[in-house]
Amino acid sequence: MPRLLGINIPGNKRIEYSLRYIHGIGPARSKELVQKAEVNPATKADDLSDEELARIINVIQSTYRIEGDLRREVSQNIRRLISINSYRGMRHRSGLPVRGQRTSTNARTRKGPRRTVGAVRGKEARAAVRAGDK
Repeated sequence: MPRLLGINIPGNKRIEYSLRYIHGIGPARSKELVQKAEVNPATKADDLSDEELARIINVIQSTYRIEGDLRREVSQNIRRLISINSYRGMRHRSGLPVRGQRTSTNARTRKGPRRTVGAVRGKEARAAVRAGDK
């Protein structure tokens, strides 16, 4: 399992797929990286020489922002939106979808599990409701 910039990438996969395990590198960037570093994309990550790994690391460091720096930048952008009270910032703060999706139905990922309102469950709860009616 090779280690690039402090991240373990799977060694049994082709290098163009292994690079995607690094936060900030997706399919297009992975292909571009392999091409810039002049590495055969079909090579397994375990089979890369030290020179090829060094070339890949050099290209990544000189061109892209990845992992910790990228996560920090994204969180700073979100904090900025929240602090200036933009619409997107308010949606982030309240935990609702930010990019214009509907919330009447769906949006369960952002809103969390359903909270039923008005339904009474359990014997103790029914007894409490009856006692309140009298």
